[in-house]
Amino acid sequence: MNANFEILDYIIFIGYVALILGVGLWVSRDKKGHEKNAEDYFLAGKSLPWWAIGASLIAANISAEQFIGMSGSGFALGLAIASYEWMAAITLIIVGKYFLPIFIEKGLYTIPEFVEKRYSTNLKTILAVFWIALYVFVNLASVLYLGALALETIMGIPMIYGVMGLALFAAAYSLYGGLSAVAWTDVIQVVFLVLGGLFTTYLALDTVSGGHGMFEGLKTVYELAPDRFAMILDKSNPEYKNLPGIGVLVGGLWVANLYYWGFNQYIIQRTLAAKSLKESQKGILLAAFLKLIIPLIVVIPGIAAYVMVNDPDILGSLGAGGLNNLPTAEQADKAYPWLLQFLPTGLKGVAFAALTAAIVSSLASMLNSTSTIFTMDIYKQYINKNASNRATVNTGRISAAVALVIASIMAPLLGGIDQAFQFIQEYTGVVSPGILAVFLLGLFWKKTTNKAAIIGALSSIPIAMYFKVAPKGWSSSPIFLDLPWMDQMGYTAILTALVIILVSLLQNKGTDDTKAIKISRALFRTSPGFNIGAFTIMIILVALYALFWN
Repeated sequence: MNANFEILDYIIFIGYVALILGVGLWVSRDKKGHEKNAEDYFLAGKSLPWWAIGASLIAANISAEQFIGMSGSGFALGLAIASYEWMAAITLIIVGKYFLPIFIEKGLYTIPEFVEKRYSTNLKTILAVFWIALYVFVNLASVLYLGALALETIMGIPMIYGVMGLALFAAAYSLYGGLSAVAWTDVIQVVFLVLGGLFTTYLALDTVSGGHGMFEGLKTVYELAPDRFAMILDKSNPEYKNLPGIGVLVGGLWVANLYYWGFNQYIIQRTLAAKSLKESQKGILLAAFLKLIIPLIVVIPGIAAYVMVNDPDILGSLGAGGLNNLPTAEQADKAYPWLLQFLPTGLKGVAFAALTAAIVSSLASMLNSTSTIFTMDIYKQYINKNASNRATVNTGRISAAVALVIASIMAPLLGGIDQAFQFIQEYTGVVSPGILAVFLLGLFWKKTTNKAAIIGALSSIPIAMYFKVAPKGWSSSPIFLDLPWMDQMGYTAILTALVIILVSLLQNKGTDDTKAIKISRALFRTSPGFNIGAFTIMIILVALYALFWN
């Protein structure tokens, strides 16, 4: 499909590209008489204000996966998919209150660095290599692939050119400027992301209401498709295996969220670049508030598209163009690109810029974090311990460029080896519960030992594979439990934690580990502003779940 861009749309989009590149290069410039060092390049000189941190967190998180994938999920199953966003808001509050004080006190550059301080260099290196491979072959490659696929669907741009264009755009400012360029451009990216998303949402709801506005459209959508507004799915729902009812609130989604928001380098790196702990916590709070509105711009359009497609009167009012690239239950991911074609001239350019902003900001964030882990945890540890500032920064740039080239080669292949790609994604879900258990116990249980952490991390893999036997159909024996994958993650994390606890107690006979982190109540004390904001978010979430429970 071609989005039928007019000259004005192209002008707006080109203006957006020029603005991002201009700002990125401007903030990347070297200050007179100051040579850029590791802290400048990887942590933006620890100078980021709270609003830049909050915006950058959202920009790093939101990608084509949300715009295309979550809109598709909104079309297919409804508002229940918003749990990923709304529960992330609570997770961010937990990270801000209980994780950040420890990370910032330790003066960390990377998450693997925490592993070294708490456990051992060997475990740090193992996890550093794992995360580099994960970022290059899964995260970067998949964002490039999904982003290029979106460009191909909307604009008709061939996949290979889409991958190259996105890669070069992200590289143009992020490789030279580091985190400072990434974070400050993210502020602009979020503005485009939110505005473009809201324009699309408004148009879709206004169309549903017959031109009577957004709120009337929302009321109409709720009346015509009430089943699409159930947050807690019952077992009869075909999507229960992906969103297992109440298990979403109390089960494995916590594993995924805490792992992603608490121990993910390209997320947590922004918070480590704050002027102070309080500034970082305010940024976290802003991101949590933004998470509350994200479903409005990525899920509601999908539900609106479902109503439009299934109402003959509304579909007929769209004319012949409404039948082009029509989304279906089997091709729900077409919902968002399908909606974009109905935007008026000018707004198409804004919406397309929003989608591009979501993709490029995530790419830039992942690139910077990949280079940070390689430079600080591999290069400075094993290759050049006494590297100069110039050598350290240049290594960061070179490693980011190499990672981008590899990911760009991998990206087009993902469409042809879908099963292999699914396996890689599943493998990530297999290891994350074990890693989460290692981190949480390392943070908050003083008796956790390095040996126990290694045994726990390794044992988590066969535990996770046990839970996959029945759902995969590998065996019908009653000794294997048939559980939704989200519940599998929850049980794997709990059992892994029990293994770590048991080994630690046997090894140290109940005494504290020598590398245990000393924590106190004072460390976790937060400002009145943070407490009020966190309480407000929780009240809003309770109200939302009460309103849309089932």
